[in-house]
Amino acid sequence: MGNKGIEVKLLQFTDDTVFFYQPNFKYILAIKAILRSFEIASGLKVNFHKRKIGVLVISELDLNIFFNTLDCGRMRLPFTYLGMTIGGNHRKNEFLNPIIHKIQHRLSM
Repeated sequence: MGNKGIEVKLLQFTDDTVFFYQPNFKYILAIKAILRSFEIASGLKVNFHKRKIGVLVISELDLNIFFNTLDCGRMRLPFTYLGMTIGGNHRKNEFLNPIIHKIQHRLSM
């Protein structure tokens, strides 16, 4: 992205976009630029009330700077995304129970 060559990795689903980045302020600014460019190019507005950041390892100070820069909410660990638990302890039963129940329910049909 841009003449500095910032690499931004993302996944897009029906109405979701997931950005994967290193906890670095230049990436936060790149994501903000991408979202703003989308608004300008499409004429659509990003719903800032629904936008959230989910992080795995970052200092509390950096996290607050990122939230303020992107004007968004926080997804507390562990959180669920597309039916998968992110940031939980995969060795505990509570982590796998939702997946097991979903599979059992589908198999019972």
